Amino acid sequence: MSARAADEGAAPQLRPMREADLDAVMVVERQAYPFPWTAGIFRDCLRAGYPAWLLQEGDAVIGYGVLSVAADEAHVLNVCVAPAAQGRGHGRRLLRALLRIARGHGAARVFLEVRPSNPGAIALYHAEGFNEIGRRPRYYPAVGGREDAIVMALELLPDET
Repeated sequence: MSARAADEGAAPQLRPMREADLDAVMVVERQAYPFPWTAGIFRDCLRAGYPAWLLQEGDAVIGYGVLSVAADEAHVLNVCVAPAAQGRGHGRRLLRALLRIARGHGAARVFLEVRPSNPGAIALYHAEGFNEIGRRPRYYPAVGGREDAIVMALELLPDET
């Protein structure tokens, strides 16, 4: 079996995102969102030291997540899985990795915003313990106008390990 074939059968791997990854990240970002982040936004997050992680399958970037942490709060800024790789638990894996990182940085709670038009993400966040705490009117750009954001929060319990 070739090394490439062995890689393709391996489980996707999480690793820190680097600036050199931004071209591949932008391919996924543009496939997944009608109003994607720019490479500059990702670059600014990396330069600010925000935890940013990639999920890689072989050589292909199939997902990523970006988190900010300040004091005892964290904010999930972006969790994305390539459309062709969705439905296989990758978003859950990325989210759980970001939550472990938040806990490791001393965060007691985590916040995020999600579009009401994204029921798959909402279901994932509810399943992982997030609760809706409010709305941000007209937060997201949308075709023909703006879309509200559902604001969700999760209280992190101390790590029991």
